[in-house]
Amino acid sequence: MSSGVAARRDAKKLVRSPSGLRMVPEHRAFGSPFGLEEPQWVPDKECPRCMQCDAKFDFITRKHHCRRCGRCFCDRCCSQKVSLRRMCFVDPVRQCAECALVSHKEAEFYDKQLKVLLSGATFLVTFGNSEKSETMVCRLSNNQRYLFLDGDSHYEIEIAHISTVQILTDGVPPGERDIRADTGLRRSLPGPEGGNTRATGMFLQYTVPGAEGMAQLQLTAGEDGNASRRQAAAWLVAMHKVLWVSSDQAWDPSSSVVFISRHPAGC
Repeated sequence: MSSGVAARRDAKKLVRSPSGLRMVPEHRAFGSPFGLEEPQWVPDKECPRCMQCDAKFDFITRKHHCRRCGRCFCDRCCSQKVSLRRMCFVDPVRQCAECALVSHKEAEFYDKQLKVLLSGATFLVTFGNSEKSETMVCRLSNNQRYLFLDGDSHYEIEIAHISTVQILTDGVPPGERDIRADTGLRRSLPGPEGGNTRATGMFLQYTVPGAEGMAQLQLTAGEDGNASRRQAAAWLVAMHKVLWVSSDQAWDPSSSVVFISRHPAGC
């Protein structure tokens, strides 16, 4: 990939919306799959009362719109200003209590898992049905749309083109291998009750634009070096949280899984 193409993918611009300043990609096609569109605000004339506590709006009790859901609330029910990175806001924005809770959980993903994915990790990569593996560094692209694999050659897989994921783990009892699969890319299956499960690899099936059929690859954490293996395991756990795709769904706070929109909002 040329430096010019990379710069174009990562280029940002500052825009002003009714809710605040947003730092968005210059080219919408390169927006993050984690992005959310700003909601349509409930019209003032349609919300004479707070949609949480039912307080009547008047000269003293003013109405406020939650920047995440667009509903109307009084100041008491919509007083928190929380970072909303999925909409690319530069500064924390006003949110209702329910939305603020979700945004706080998302912040954990951005502060922890996303950094791990961007840093990358080293794996043995096997393409298709080949019996040979290549040592490659795997990482998420800066705009979060692509999986980059770099070794003797360079590969790019668009996250939205991944159709099947299998997480390979070492589970309990020791020595048994647990494979978690979800061909619909909705969410992961629960691990063994009370088990200490460690991710050791990942199997992916994906489509390649212009090619027929499905391509596939397998990532396996190497056996050499405890630090490298721990980094690879952490990367797999982080990728496990973000690869489950569900159209038109947002973050599910009960599952701690990020749902990636098939139609990114350009953030």
